[in-house]
Amino acid sequence: MSALPRSIHRRWAIPAALGILVFVCDQLSKGWIISRLGPEPFLRVMSLGPSWLRLVYTQNTGVAFGLFQSMPELFTVTSILITIGAIYAYVVHLPNRVTWVQVSMGLIIGGAVGNILDRLRLGAVVDFISVGWWPVFNLADSAITVGVTAMATYLIFIGDDLPTTPPIAPRDDGLLSDLLSRDLE
Repeated sequence: MSALPRSIHRRWAIPAALGILVFVCDQLSKGWIISRLGPEPFLRVMSLGPSWLRLVYTQNTGVAFGLFQSMPELFTVTSILITIGAIYAYVVHLPNRVTWVQVSMGLIIGGAVGNILDRLRLGAVVDFISVGWWPVFNLADSAITVGVTAMATYLIFIGDDLPTTPPIAPRDDGLLSDLLSRDLE
């Protein structure tokens, strides 16, 4: 069995490792929340120190942060297509050897896959972090938001091109100069 080619390893090691970490943490946290606060949404609330921070088990059929809840099947398909599109953009259009971009993609893909699994398994995404003034969300939503923000920051302020090496300057090798000068005489 041969190892992965070095170029694939360089492009995918960080996004894959971080994506798996985000996915596992997201799924474990959702399982814990359902076991502690479920089995039905809004059954119990757990306070976490400050009065504005609570854990509450909800199911979200819409998109991130509880928005657009009326078409769950559409959002399942849309989520899958957006994730595939993000992977395509990473492979084809983004500077995928830049660590910042790799970390951003790991966060985005890990969070997206966590929420997609919920949609396929439960028909809705498990949300549980309530900060009072914002819709209830989960770790996957947070990872996606941080990943998209980091990617946008990189693309806006740093750029989407890999650093380039300066072009090689033409050099006079003597022979070409001799041939050209004979034609002119």
